[in-house]
Amino acid sequence: MSEMSLSSQSSSPLRKSHFQKIKKHWELIAALFSGLLILIGWIVSVSFHTTPWYLFLSAYIIGGYAKAKEGYEDTIKNRELNVELLMILAAVGASFIGHWFEGAVLIFIFSLSGALETYATDKSSKALLSLMALQPETARLISDGKEQIIPVERLNPGDIIRIKPGERVPADGCIKTGSTSLDESAMTGESVPLYKSENDEVMAGTVNISGTITVTVTKKNDETLFHKILSLVQNAQSEKAPSQVFIEQFERHYVKIVLACVALMIILPPFLFNWSWSNTIYRAMVLLVVASPCALVASTTPAVLSAIAFGARKGILIKGGVHLEQLSHIKAIAFDKTGTLTNGHPEVIQLVQNRSLEDTEWLLAVAAIENESTHPLSEAIVQFVKEQTHCPLPEASHVETKPGLGVEGVVNNKRYIIGKPGYVNEEAVKQFIKEQRIEQLDGKTHVFVECHGHIAGMFSLKDKIRSTSQSAIHQLQQLGIETIMLTGDNQETAKAIAKEAGVSQFIADCLPENKVNELKKLQRRFKSVAMVGDGINDTPAMAASTVSIAMGGGTDAALETSDIVLVKNDLLRIAEIVRLSKKMDRIIKQNMIFAIAMILVLIAGNFFQILSLPIGVIGHEGSTILVILNGLRLLKG
Repeated sequence: MSEMSLSSQSSSPLRKSHFQKIKKHWELIAALFSGLLILIGWIVSVSFHTTPWYLFLSAYIIGGYAKAKEGYEDTIKNRELNVELLMILAAVGASFIGHWFEGAVLIFIFSLSGALETYATDKSSKALLSLMALQPETARLISDGKEQIIPVERLNPGDIIRIKPGERVPADGCIKTGSTSLDESAMTGESVPLYKSENDEVMAGTVNISGTITVTVTKKNDETLFHKILSLVQNAQSEKAPSQVFIEQFERHYVKIVLACVALMIILPPFLFNWSWSNTIYRAMVLLVVASPCALVASTTPAVLSAIAFGARKGILIKGGVHLEQLSHIKAIAFDKTGTLTNGHPEVIQLVQNRSLEDTEWLLAVAAIENESTHPLSEAIVQFVKEQTHCPLPEASHVETKPGLGVEGVVNNKRYIIGKPGYVNEEAVKQFIKEQRIEQLDGKTHVFVECHGHIAGMFSLKDKIRSTSQSAIHQLQQLGIETIMLTGDNQETAKAIAKEAGVSQFIADCLPENKVNELKKLQRRFKSVAMVGDGINDTPAMAASTVSIAMGGGTDAALETSDIVLVKNDLLRIAEIVRLSKKMDRIIKQNMIFAIAMILVLIAGNFFQILSLPIGVIGHEGSTILVILNGLRLLKG
């Protein structure tokens, strides 16, 4: 990822956006003024039975200058003929045979449709570019008890900043003092403000609503999630969908074919059909107009940009149209388990204890010992005990941790051994299971507590599935997509999670390198397979998939590797983006079929001499505007 500052990285898109607005208004004003001159010229010609060519010529220059310049510059730069030159040639050709009015009308409608196309592109890009304005340029740094305003680029991890109500959070961090409600809709798509207090994390770009807070900065400016989102958005704007690339390549050859056909039409009809030379040139000019692929060229870009913009508003970051188009053809989706289908951290879901012991005493003792460990299981047990007892923890001594086995320590002169069977007294575990009538221990992690040779109790822990997992899997299956879970867990645990989540199948005991091999097998079976993950161990499989989707709370490696990012870790967004991709695919196909059919109908009408130049212009430019508007429907999802 680029190391440049946010302000320098975002300035170019902002200038581009400002230029687009000026261009949009200038093109529209020029087109309307051109139309006014044509109207005056038509009134003069009807009233005085003369052709006011000077008015029509003025309409040519005012309305056609921007398009003529654009066509000329693109031709010189790319050394390829383009649609703009076809239109200008047609208008100039019409004036040479005395059809000033028709040529001026062509210029007017072509310039007006160009202004509308600029407006459409600007509108579909607006939702993406508006993200640039969400990052504050300055922050309130508290240093040595004093507050000073500094640029956000100068913030470093460990700095303390103050954020007042109504201000945007300038950097990722953790609340040190105070509490407030934060509007995270711009980052996550969640419309309901979230309450945040001490030790809660905050994200750059979100809005502080109610209270003043001080925040400890945890990431540099160019490492924040907001900065990554901006980078992803900018990359998405430059990426092109396969259909768009194909049409651009097709356009280059198509323009040459049209010019060749126009040359033949100027030469052959007088000899083959006894057409007059004036009528022949007129028909050739009409052919230049109606055969131009404007509608075909516009059939993809507005649709792709609109879909990407809609996704950004919903907390779905798509790195390019190519990935969205590929997603519409996905037949299967492989899910990582931990942190993707599940929350990613264990929770105590059951406590079985020896009734002969004082429950509060041994629970507090266990929590005191586990509090000295940083293992996720220890943290889950400590959290559980605090919620159950609401009592302060006693002092623990002689704490020893045995990696992979458990932990032991002394509280109130009693030694507690906490861990898996084999680390604690195995015979005592068997006796405890028998006495408590515990039938099975599969699908969960079990931690036993031994004291004086007896089992005091057992904690059952489990990484719970996300609240949205079942619904998300069900929606994908309704779309005809096979769902597969890839996990490094053993067969029994994987089976229990897969059944709870509702996936079609699961593959257990998957090491990172095994995930890649399993994904390749799935690709041979289903052809197009997406991979959803969040960790470094998922990145090889994500890179090998057709489309990779990362959880927004995942590792930097997963975010970098992915094609699509779910900012809020909401799996329901996957089904939503699949539906969007399928709709985009349908709209692009509709546009292409309509554009080609319109070109064929107009060419046929011109050949049979039933189509005038103004009607040809209206049909050609009208079809272009229609496909643009059809693509813009995706702004609403």
